[in-house]
Amino acid sequence: MSIQGSHRIKKTVYLLGFAGAALFTVLLIRQGTSAVALAVARAGWWIAAIAAFHLVPLFMDTMAWSALLPKTNRLPWYQLFWMRWIGESISNLVPSAAIGGDVVRTRLATVRGVPLPIAAASVIADITLGIFAQAGFTFLGLALLVHVTGRTSLIRPTLVGVGIGLLAVIMFLLAQRRGIFRFLTEMISRLTNSSEWQSLVQDGESLDAEVRAIYGRHGALAANIGWTVISLLSSTGEIWIALHALGSSATFVNALILQSMAMTIRSAAFPVPGAVGVQEGGYLVIGNLLGIPGGTAFAISLLARVRDFAVGVPALLVWQVFEGRRFWRRRAPEASGYRSS
Repeated sequence: MSIQGSHRIKKTVYLLGFAGAALFTVLLIRQGTSAVALAVARAGWWIAAIAAFHLVPLFMDTMAWSALLPKTNRLPWYQLFWMRWIGESISNLVPSAAIGGDVVRTRLATVRGVPLPIAAASVIADITLGIFAQAGFTFLGLALLVHVTGRTSLIRPTLVGVGIGLLAVIMFLLAQRRGIFRFLTEMISRLTNSSEWQSLVQDGESLDAEVRAIYGRHGALAANIGWTVISLLSSTGEIWIALHALGSSATFVNALILQSMAMTIRSAAFPVPGAVGVQEGGYLVIGNLLGIPGGTAFAISLLARVRDFAVGVPALLVWQVFEGRRFWRRRAPEASGYRSS
């Protein structure tokens, strides 16, 4: 990628982030800063409960990923758990790193001994299948929203958005089955006319083979989707706790509707760093349909962000310690060799 292209991407990300922050500020002012602050303060120690409960769906996601790894290369669940924890935290807290978190968990798996093609293929398949599971979760939330409120205004835009997303994922899935990674690396090799890319072509072939192998293990696919669905349903508990803490109508149905619609909106707003502003707007719209006061709905979004920090910051620290220890281990032999010479 050229330097100019890189600058354009950075500029676009900056503008989207600025627009999201502006939207966040406008929504906060409209709902009343004091009302929102009072609602968040009311949650008190319940914030710790929300953060702790988040470990439940995180464990389910870990088991979903584990199911895709061959038994001969499958790491213990607790090792995969902290890798998934770090990857998710990077995606949630580091600007423009929605994909970077998955790259990091792939790398961490390879550091622990999983061959790179297998680790990468498992993560790619996990992401792809997760989108299908989330689409089903969105449809469930939409159906419950229509049933509870009788409002149908969101049906068409939601179905259109989810349909476009599913079409893109289906095309990507078909491309994976037909060997997209070898094709991409081979095309780059021809364009650059460099022998250094030949090894990448071979890596692309290995990755394609591992991806096809995963999609050929139907039991693993069913287990992955099953664990992911359980994760999505269990994540509703975080919203239920938040509603209870804020003194709102804490029903499981309302919590599920809020969670499914908020996740859909956040996914659709992936170009905006952290979905700042967009996530809050989504909670306000859906909360209004459910009869939840605006200040409470906005506070739920803020509690979700506090949860991300409470869960994510320790993960980033663990990651930095892990990487720092590996760095110094590599430097130690070099330093001793230098001193002896």
